[in-house]
Amino acid sequence: MAHTSTTHLLDPTLLTAIVDDLADKGWSQHDLFIPQGLTRELAAECQQRATDGRLAPAAVGRGATAQVRESVRGDSIQWLEPGESTATDAYLSYMDQLRQALNQALYLGLNDYESHFALYPPGAFYQRHVDRFRDDDRRTVSAVLYLNDSWLAEQGGALRIYPADEEHDVLPLGGRLVIFMSGELPHEVLPATRQRLSLTGWFRRRA
Repeated sequence: MAHTSTTHLLDPTLLTAIVDDLADKGWSQHDLFIPQGLTRELAAECQQRATDGRLAPAAVGRGATAQVRESVRGDSIQWLEPGESTATDAYLSYMDQLRQALNQALYLGLNDYESHFALYPPGAFYQRHVDRFRDDDRRTVSAVLYLNDSWLAEQGGALRIYPADEEHDVLPLGGRLVIFMSGELPHEVLPATRQRLSLTGWFRRRA
């Protein structure tokens, strides 16, 4: 598939809104974070990687203790590396702009960004958790970009977040970005009746 994505600068008002939300309530949600054409290219790439057998069942935990437990999470993933495609490089460029804006405004000391494609088959879920490991506090800000075309509420698959002991559901609409403080916001992925695609990543401090 020929990629035609070109990276543009993110809207400064969008970056300001994300920064303000994180400072005020610890999370933020924005639709059409990237151009729709790039969202479609990234969705097609995720599907192609799945077809090629490059996505692997995601593990729970890290290092020697990591294990696949479908009773906890049921997605399959593949980590991104620079230079794999025009589309993923464009996405990583947008996220680096966001990293710089977060550092400039919130002094978070974010050093890098790691991200993977995630594919949840129908019925798969991820139980309530927080994104920071007990023995590794580098993950500071989590970011999820959804890649699903024409998602309907009755199809399920929401990201359920728990800000300030409340409950809020975010539908995985294509182009929608959800960003939150990794160690502070419990969340879960609810099962869906259709395949659910996303790019999930973390802005990290130095070790």
